[in-house]
Amino acid sequence: MLIINNELVSQLLTMEDCIRVQEEAFKKLPTGGAMHRPRIDMYFPCERPDGYFRWGTMEGANDGYFAIRMKSDIMTWPRDENDNWTEEKYCREPGTYCGIILLISTKNAEPLAFINDGVLQHFRVGGGAGIGVKYLAREDTHVVGMLGSGGMARTFLRAFKAVRDIRLCKVYSPTAANREAFAEEMSKALNIEVRAVDDPREAVRGADLLSSCTDSMVPVYDADWIEPGMHVTNLGRREMPDGSADKFDVVIRQGTAGLQMKQTERFQAERGLSPAAFIGGTVEEMKRIPEKNPQPGFGGDTPEFMDRGKGGDKPDFADLISGKAKGRTSRDQVTFYRNVGNQGLQFSSVGGHVYEQAVKRKLGRVIPTEWFLQDIRD
Repeated sequence: MLIINNELVSQLLTMEDCIRVQEEAFKKLPTGGAMHRPRIDMYFPCERPDGYFRWGTMEGANDGYFAIRMKSDIMTWPRDENDNWTEEKYCREPGTYCGIILLISTKNAEPLAFINDGVLQHFRVGGGAGIGVKYLAREDTHVVGMLGSGGMARTFLRAFKAVRDIRLCKVYSPTAANREAFAEEMSKALNIEVRAVDDPREAVRGADLLSSCTDSMVPVYDADWIEPGMHVTNLGRREMPDGSADKFDVVIRQGTAGLQMKQTERFQAERGLSPAAFIGGTVEEMKRIPEKNPQPGFGGDTPEFMDRGKGGDKPDFADLISGKAKGRTSRDQVTFYRNVGNQGLQFSSVGGHVYEQAVKRKLGRVIPTEWFLQDIRD
């Protein structure tokens, strides 16, 4: 059995391969050649009076591999200077995180690897956005309007560059130092012009591709900024403004994001930033967790079920590649790829590829598989 850390994942995984293996896996969903279970979270009170413990899992299987991605976080939801919710997390102490992928063979049920999820997590999300650009953006897409300058924004831009001839990225985020650091780093990494701008409107104006890539729990742009011919993609559903759905001529969902189940006091949709979560604690303790948006964003929930609200009944990627749904048919259409869903399958497809590369190159720390086996029937 192997332990594969983030440093090794960086050596073993390219964005081109990340996009390819996800795309191949998604195409197998309609025939049962790939399968996934949507993300499910569980909240339980922690020792912080303003926080909660959150455990999250998602699973998927394809091409001989099963993966479960597990993450353990202490969550807090501070408010910014405009009194809007934001989200912060850590494991044990601020600045450290615990996210692990357990990869298992579906051929004989043998555990194969533990993989740190940090690099792979960023790549799989960015790669998903890249799939949307590949299938829906205009071929002459050259200019990106990027809202956000964190790690996810970096992999999003890498993915866009992998599938289109990107020449300019205008980036905005609230902290000037962060957006300027992003511009300097990514211009060198991708050999393109990356320009930090002082206003989100300037970042979006004239862009061929609008990408919101933040941890914001409120919209980060105005629907009126969307221009004819744009392709739009997102990281979180709450980044998107009311009215954006009316601007889209073509909408494709990546897949199902949250477990569809009747909601109760203890099982809720879109509480915090969780698509679906079981919630422990007293009624008073539960008040620490931000309530779900009373007007859910595009692809949000209804009072009873999730993924059946605005956009939840729209076609997904499998419908697009099977011909059941049409993609872009003209230059002036505005296309939107809801970059949420199929998360477990992303981890099995990309995790399986990383494992194969590690075995091929004889990399990774070997530990005895016997440590995880027993002679007592489970």
